[in-house]
Order: sequence, then structure tokens, then C-alpha cells
Amino acid sequence: MQQADLSGARWHKSSLSGSGASCVEVAFVNDAVAVRDTKDRDGGTLIFRQDSWAAFISGIKAGGFDKLV
Repeated sequence: MQQADLSGARWHKSSLSGSGASCVEVAFVNDAVAVRDTKDRDGGTLIFRQDSWAAFISGIKAGGFDKLV
């Protein structure tokens, strides 16, 4: 995947995180999903294809990662 242009990205943080800084933000840009650390926004960004992100979210909802925490 080519590097996504994030200059116009609208970043979102979960409302469940409250005012805490220990979370991630996501931005949906064209056919990609960008993810960054809220407390280090310039520290790097991970870019995923939307189908990969959807599979990840489905895995979370199904409890597929529960044993990792």
C-alpha cells in the first residue's frame, strides 16, 4: 500500500477513553485506516487496509484477543 496522505485526516479517539492519554486515535482516509498513539502523535502512524482493520475489529468483538491481556 502506498503511503496515505494524512494531511486532511480527521482523527478520532474512543469516547470510552475519557480524558486519559493512554489510548490510540484512528483516522479513515480513502481506503485506509491510520492509527497513532494519542500521547505521541508525531511518533509514527500505522496504516492498515480497511478490510484488515475490519477483520481486526471483528476479532476483538469475538473475544479473539482476550487471553492476551
